[in-house]
Amino acid sequence: MDYYIGLDIGGTKIAGALVSASGRVFARTKTATPKRVHAQDIFNCLTDTIDELIHAAGVKPSSVKGVGVGVPGIVDTRNHNILAAPNIALTGFPLSASLRRRYRIPVVMTNDVNAGLLGEAWKGAAKGLSHVVGIFPGTGVGGAVIIDGKLLLGAQGAATELGHVIVSIGGPRCHCGNRGCLEALTSRWAIERDIREGVKAGKKTVVLKLNDGKLDMIKSRILREALARNDALVKSVLARAAVVLGKTAVSLNHTFNPQAIIFGGGVIKACGHFILPIVARELDADPFFKKFNTCRILASQLGDDAVVLGAARLAQQH
Repeated sequence: MDYYIGLDIGGTKIAGALVSASGRVFARTKTATPKRVHAQDIFNCLTDTIDELIHAAGVKPSSVKGVGVGVPGIVDTRNHNILAAPNIALTGFPLSASLRRRYRIPVVMTNDVNAGLLGEAWKGAAKGLSHVVGIFPGTGVGGAVIIDGKLLLGAQGAATELGHVIVSIGGPRCHCGNRGCLEALTSRWAIERDIREGVKAGKKTVVLKLNDGKLDMIKSRILREALARNDALVKSVLARAAVVLGKTAVSLNHTFNPQAIIFGGGVIKACGHFILPIVARELDADPFFKKFNTCRILASQLGDDAVVLGAARLAQQH
């Protein structure tokens, strides 16, 4: 039997899975990302992960036919270079070439959100669909697009940075340097900012009690609990973000005509039950595509398995 390994490099964890050609997971592993975050440390962690997966599954190394890697950054898939990895020390490091030399098997890399959407299209919410858009609001907002069953990558692998589509002229400053990006209006850090502004304006919120009086970082689980307690400020902030996501979904439907738009990420995992019906309502209200629209709004299903499964699938496709 042929096997493939999928790796998910994150700022806090590195996850891996050994997967059959049919998508069955035979072994999983997860470890903390090295705190020193030098590129060589990350490479060593990845080789340890690969070795552990092969050992845990009890398979012959020769039966592993490829490795796929989801990288939190911009990957030049044509030249196998990491062009930018803002939150982890991998920019410019020859990661795929180093892994190929070590294991003498094909290694392919892509952005981690690309891998996540590919996983959802293989074994998750978008299974069986060939035209899919993914939006993943979490700490930031990731995006990916699949057309005719293949990832849309662009000339340098930097396509579909949907979190940095400008949706509000002169809107809030984004971490990327622009104003009015989708991320600056719908990410968790944007939601935190809007809650702080609401509190500064005198609005009451249970978030202060739930979060030990702090508002600098509000995790998604706190937002979920505030929703459960019918917190007016949190509902207002999340509803506004949901409308922006819905309007963005309309534009993406016009641009790509997908069968579905998949929403995932930490904010959706915690608060999707509140956000996604608003997104779907905005999409359904679009007068332009109303008579023939078939695009569905779906929540991701694979959780932490999405990126490793998608990375393994990418290795299989190559």
